Amino acid sequence: MKRIVAAAMLLGLLSSFQAVSEESTRPAWISASVERMTSELSETYGPEVRARAERGLQQMADFWREEDGDAGVFEEFARTQFAGDQASRDTMFARFDRLLEVLDGHMLEIIRELRQQVDLDYGPIQPYDEIFAAYDPSAHLADDLFRNKIAFTVLLNFPVTTLEQRLEEGKNWTRREWAEVRLAQRFAKRVPADVNQALSEAGAEADQYIAQYNIWMHHLLTNNGERLFQPKLRLLSHWNLRDEIKANYSLPDQDLALRKQRLIQKVMERIVTQTIPGQVVDNPHVDWNPYTNEVTLATVNDSDREPPAGLKPDNMAEPDTRYQVLFNTFHAAQKLDPYSPSAPTHIARRFDEDREIPEKRVREMLEAVVSSPLAAQVGRLIESRLGRPLEPFDIWYNGFKARGAYTEEELDRITAEKYPTAAAYWEDIPNQLVKLGFTEARARYLADHVVVDPARGSGHAWGAAMRSAKAHLRTRVEKTGMNYKGYNIAVHELGHNVEQVFSLNEIDYVLLQGVPNTAFTEALAFVFQGRDLELLGLSTPDAASRALETLDDFWGTYEIAGVALVDMAVWHWMYDHPEATASELRKATIRIARETWNKYYAPVLGSKDADLLGVYSHMIHSFLYLPDYPIGHLIAHQIEEQVETSGNLGSEFERMARYGSLVPDLWMIHATGKPVGPDALLHATEKALKEVR
Repeated sequence: MKRIVAAAMLLGLLSSFQAVSEESTRPAWISASVERMTSELSETYGPEVRARAERGLQQMADFWREEDGDAGVFEEFARTQFAGDQASRDTMFARFDRLLEVLDGHMLEIIRELRQQVDLDYGPIQPYDEIFAAYDPSAHLADDLFRNKIAFTVLLNFPVTTLEQRLEEGKNWTRREWAEVRLAQRFAKRVPADVNQALSEAGAEADQYIAQYNIWMHHLLTNNGERLFQPKLRLLSHWNLRDEIKANYSLPDQDLALRKQRLIQKVMERIVTQTIPGQVVDNPHVDWNPYTNEVTLATVNDSDREPPAGLKPDNMAEPDTRYQVLFNTFHAAQKLDPYSPSAPTHIARRFDEDREIPEKRVREMLEAVVSSPLAAQVGRLIESRLGRPLEPFDIWYNGFKARGAYTEEELDRITAEKYPTAAAYWEDIPNQLVKLGFTEARARYLADHVVVDPARGSGHAWGAAMRSAKAHLRTRVEKTGMNYKGYNIAVHELGHNVEQVFSLNEIDYVLLQGVPNTAFTEALAFVFQGRDLELLGLSTPDAASRALETLDDFWGTYEIAGVALVDMAVWHWMYDHPEATASELRKATIRIARETWNKYYAPVLGSKDADLLGVYSHMIHSFLYLPDYPIGHLIAHQIEEQVETSGNLGSEFERMARYGSLVPDLWMIHATGKPVGPDALLHATEKALKEVR
């Protein structure tokens, strides 16, 4: 994952549309002041500035409140802050480009430090650590910049645009014009500090809930009382549970693998349906049979923790905590709605503002994948390779990957020996980057801009916001060293970090830092992640392996596209039922997950009413983040095609990452010559099926 919620909420200023709070109205005198000052500024600087002055004054008026000052204050501010000639505008633009980098950069560093104890594996979390993590020192910044009128200076001088303008007219704008547009977008909402703080607190609480949702696998019992998993194996939901299912496809004993996978599926179902006993979450002192749901005192000890005094087994289910946490994030996001009339829901803001791809178009792309007849063809191929009928957990089949030649234990041993600590992984980053096609000088430069930290959860990448700071790569490192799951995630996060370094440090305007949206940084990270075995020296791609990788990419996109559709539908349900209970939300989520499964997956995998599409932790703590993954897969495939054509990943990656945060189709046309879409993946999958057959 590229970022955590606290970073996503930084400054509370990410927006694309003009908005006026319900708590205020335009002062009665302001229209006359706008008209008067339009004429005055036109007389002072010439008629050629009239349209620009009128636009800026109207933008100011949309956000001006009585407490900001009377007509005299409004007019004097416009008189002194309007940049009437190009030289003045150039100076103003350069100043904002530099000073907002400083402001954003230091604020992000503060937030990252405040969250360090809960995000990183640095020992027990104390109650006050959670308070620090929930505190957002930037929550008041938006208010401050309106109160001191910095925001009004921007609104007076730079254009606030609509999504339609950016999509239709943006192709004709210069990079400087795009940077001005991004500058104005930062101040196109006036959100109270308590709303920003509520978002930060809800995000931090959800992050903490998910980060500690571990299952001790040696304590899972079958109906025969067997322990199928090795001691000390502690898997985070959902990431590690899903990856354990994937890992078992390479086991020599496929009967054992199948029993393990079915047991994990049952654990996942218990999590989604909230029939999981609360006592078994991150608890090595009890045993649990997921089939019968019986909890007993552990008869083996595989942890360093001391059992609590007087511990008694408890079968009581987790009391819909998962869905209460989700509802809490929804209600926090809902607080922003009154301040965003042009994008009046979190759903609209995520698609129209954050992704800058309309929800309808995203839905059409996802449905093109999940409804493709190619899914059934790939499913039949998987079935023939497995030699058995497909089961629901086979949605995570990864037998197309080259890693199928290695067991999870072999891969764990290799990565643990190579990376016993987070520092060891950092030391090897230059070597990895050279293998990926970067020059030695560029690889050293990138490594010097990245810090590797041991994550408490599955891991994430946290980029910097100022060029003097470093990007942070967080990945999970066990006491025995980095296992393969942690390594695979680390390579993914390294892709994020490399993009973050290039798109901040090697760009013409810091106001254009980043890429169009999260799906793009996920796509670039997928490009790295797909080469993890090559970086270990365990695979060499050829035509046949590339065809298999394409099939793996399609199957992964097919899976995550359905998960994203569930995430989208659940958010629509919450908006339709804002007063519902956590129990009602649970029932609705299960229904949505099953309906989506029955429509798109049961015909391929042969089982109805599966709950697995509802297990993703992102749904609980990431504020409608999941659609970024399938979009990212589609983008990644387009990028891979371009890399294959050019023959050099390093130079192509840098060229793309340095383009900045323009709208998605412009970025993609620059990168690959075509807009974002599913066609490249679907055509390549069809070709790969013929190759494999």
